[in-house]
Amino acid sequence: MTTTEQTLLEAIRGAMHDALAWDARVVVLGEDVAVKGGVFLATDGLLERFGALRVIDMPIAEAGIVGVAIGMALHGLRPVAEIQFADYLYPAIDQILNEAARMRYRSNGDWNCPLVIRAPFGGGIHGALYHSQSVEALFTSTPGLKVVVPATPHDARGLLLAAIADPDPVLFLEHKRLYRTLRGPVATGQGATVPLGVAACRRPGRDVSIITYGAMVHESLRAADALAHEGVDLEVIDLRTLVPLDRDAVLATVRRTGRALIVSEDNLTGGFAGEIAAVIAEHGFADLDAPVRRLAAPDVPAVPFSETLEDAFMVSAAKIMTAARELARY
Repeated sequence: MTTTEQTLLEAIRGAMHDALAWDARVVVLGEDVAVKGGVFLATDGLLERFGALRVIDMPIAEAGIVGVAIGMALHGLRPVAEIQFADYLYPAIDQILNEAARMRYRSNGDWNCPLVIRAPFGGGIHGALYHSQSVEALFTSTPGLKVVVPATPHDARGLLLAAIADPDPVLFLEHKRLYRTLRGPVATGQGATVPLGVAACRRPGRDVSIITYGAMVHESLRAADALAHEGVDLEVIDLRTLVPLDRDAVLATVRRTGRALIVSEDNLTGGFAGEIAAVIAEHGFADLDAPVRRLAAPDVPAVPFSETLEDAFMVSAAKIMTAARELARY
C-alpha cells in the first residue's frame, strides 16, 4: 500500500480505474463517460484502457441508465453508473427507489443489486437551479439504499471501492466544488478501502459538536480554527455515510460536548439534518446542555444564479461561527 497526493477527482478516477482492473465484473456507464471522459473528466482515460464493452456511453435518459445498470447487476456485473449532475437523478427515481432499493426485499433475499450510482451534487459553483442541488434527503428515507458523501480524497477513493464491493445499491454523492479545489494524501492498493457506515472525527473539541458531511466538513473546520482564537473549542464529525448512519459516533460526540450543531447544505425543512436531530433528541437527550440546532440552506426552491444570492443561500464558515458561538453561550 502506497500514499500519493491527489485531488478528490483524481481519487475517484483512480478508484474506478483500479476497480475495473481488479474485477472483470465492473463496468462504467453513463452520459459521455467513454469518449469524452465524463463532464468533469472523472472517467477520462478509462475507455482507452478498458475498451467500449466496459466503459459505455449511454443516451441522455437517466431512467434508462439506471435501469440498464440494474439489469447488469442482476446478471452478475458490478455497474458504476454516472449521472452527470445529481439534479438529473429525478427521472430515475422510480428505478432507484422502487427497483434497486427494494430488490433484495421483494425477492426474499434471492436477488441483490450491487450497483453504484455516482452523481456530482452541491452548490457554490455558479451552476444555478439545475446544476447545484443537494438531493440527499430524497434518498435517505428509503431502506435498501445506502447513501455515501465523501469529504476528502482519501475517503473518496476508499468509500467508492467499498461501495463497488457492496452487495446492495449505493448512491455515491460527490460535491463538485471539491473536485479540483481539494488535495490530500490517498492510500492506494487493494486494501485501501474505507468501510461504509463509519463516521470520522476530523477535529476533537470540548464545547460544541459540529455534525456534518461533504463540503460542509471543510467550512466547519475553517469555522473551528477561527473560533479557537475566541476560546470556543469545536469538535467536527464527518459522517461520510448518511445511510447507514453512524449513530454511535453522533451520540458519542454529544456526550463529550453536550451541544450539537448539525450543518447541511440541503434545505432546512425536510433535510437529513432533521433525522440526525431526531436521533440525538431520542437517544441523547440526557447528555444535552442546550437545544439541538440545525444550520442549513434556506427553504427556497433552488440555488440562485446571482452570485450575491448564491452567497446568501450557501452555508459558510462565517454562518457556522455565528451559530456555534450562540450555542456555546447558551
